[in-house]
Amino acid sequence: QVQLVESGGGLVQAGGSLRLSCAATGRIFSISAMDWYRQAPEKQRELVARIISGGSTNYADSVKGRFAISRDNDKNTVYLQMNSLQPEDTAVYYCHVIASPTMGPQYSYWGQGTQVTVSS
Repeated sequence: QVQLVESGGGLVQAGGSLRLSCAATGRIFSISAMDWYRQAPEKQRELVARIISGGSTNYADSVKGRFAISRDNDKNTVYLQMNSLQPEDTAVYYCHVIASPTMGPQYSYWGQGTQVTVSS
């Protein structure tokens, strides 16, 4: 099966930057989409950014112009570069992947989450 290993969260001051990474390991035949979600306390989990296999991206309005998602297909890794961070970006960030472990159906996989805290 597919496992996701996230890294890069932490504490940063407002205006600062962080880069999140998520490596998909295990049995992987193909990956169609790689996303970053976030969940702040007492709020619903929301999609932050998505990149599909062809390279197209989309972003939540709240992060457009500040965050950039990218992927390394050779390493099955997705990145989220977060610039101009604000306190409202504070949340647990989750990596999400839609992948096929074999030449068959796709499945949804989630990372364990990494905390991002932005101080004012």
